Amino acid sequence: MIGAIVIGGDYRGLGVVRSLGRRGIPVWVLTDEHHVAATSRYTRRHYAWPAGGAPRQIEFLLELARRHGVAGWALIPTGDETAALLAQHRACLAENFRVTTPPWETLRWAYDKRLTHQLALELAIAQPWTHNPLDRNELVELECPFPAILKPAVKPQLNRFTRAKAWPVDDRQALLAGYDAACAFAAPGDIIVQELIPGGGEEQLSFAGLCRDGEPLACLTARRARQYPIDFGRSSSFVETIRQPEVEQTAIRILRALRYTGLIEVEFKLDRRDGRCKLLELNPRVWGWHTLGRLAGLDFPYLLWRLACGMSMNHIVSSARPGLRWLHLRTDLPALMQGLRRGVLSPSAYLASLRGPLEFAIFAKDDPLPAMLDLPLLAYLGWRRRSLGISQP
Repeated sequence: MIGAIVIGGDYRGLGVVRSLGRRGIPVWVLTDEHHVAATSRYTRRHYAWPAGGAPRQIEFLLELARRHGVAGWALIPTGDETAALLAQHRACLAENFRVTTPPWETLRWAYDKRLTHQLALELAIAQPWTHNPLDRNELVELECPFPAILKPAVKPQLNRFTRAKAWPVDDRQALLAGYDAACAFAAPGDIIVQELIPGGGEEQLSFAGLCRDGEPLACLTARRARQYPIDFGRSSSFVETIRQPEVEQTAIRILRALRYTGLIEVEFKLDRRDGRCKLLELNPRVWGWHTLGRLAGLDFPYLLWRLACGMSMNHIVSSARPGLRWLHLRTDLPALMQGLRRGVLSPSAYLASLRGPLEFAIFAKDDPLPAMLDLPLLAYLGWRRRSLGISQP
């Protein structure tokens, strides 16, 4: 049987492993600094994903194909950098594997946030005020709305700046100080200044799906009901499916323009000041809460595997009903504590949100070990990051 190699060992990779493994598809995991996916009962083998840049990583993949009989297997990345790596080296990898990312000519519009901004301008799609200054002198005179954020245009290396979702800044003094700090981790031209749209995670909406040549084969629209930290979340902790035609229609316009093939999440934020949903970014790989689709019959990793294998895709549910929920308990409990302290969330409201169909990020009855080992592995990761001086801000 055609198997799959999942690059990335966090809970996103765990969701892919379970999706395929439950159907008897052999899955190998290449772990980075995260290892929870490797502890799944559905992981047949796991290896350390090598550091050292693209040449070494590509040679590692080709060596796997030569030595271990996995030629023809699907390669499924879980992070931006590995998705970019596969897209940039698609030609040589495609001789040995089924590459599930689109070509670099397509994927670069999602990977590089400067190109995403350009694409939105060309398609006349609403987005937050965005600027890419060439140097600090330009930033001093820049007419910038506040509050704002600083974020990396690309993430070629993991460090304090690229690991963060973004750095919020409230005024010009903070903007310049943040920019100076960011320049220690990224080239000046790789730093983006963007308006911070008011509102928390509950205003953040996503279209997510599997496409072929820009046409959705399976899709859903969801709302980030809770995030952690609650003011400016680095990730979703509680997500629910909704109906939002504007988000769906706008996302499909983007995907058709790119003739996109593969998995993708298109993120928006509702701006209550003008009532418009504004494009934030494109994530051209499995997103954090992709397992939510399983509740709606949209098992995205399995569907991606079928597409990569050239199998029939004619009998797929096209969209998900509203009210399905996904929970990442490890980050949602701290979000609950923050909400209780600030008086924006009550225990009864929190418990009520958990009623009904619910998919967990890590816990699964048929695969309990990852949930048991998640906190010990997290503690080890925190210790390792501190020892290397790359802890989160």
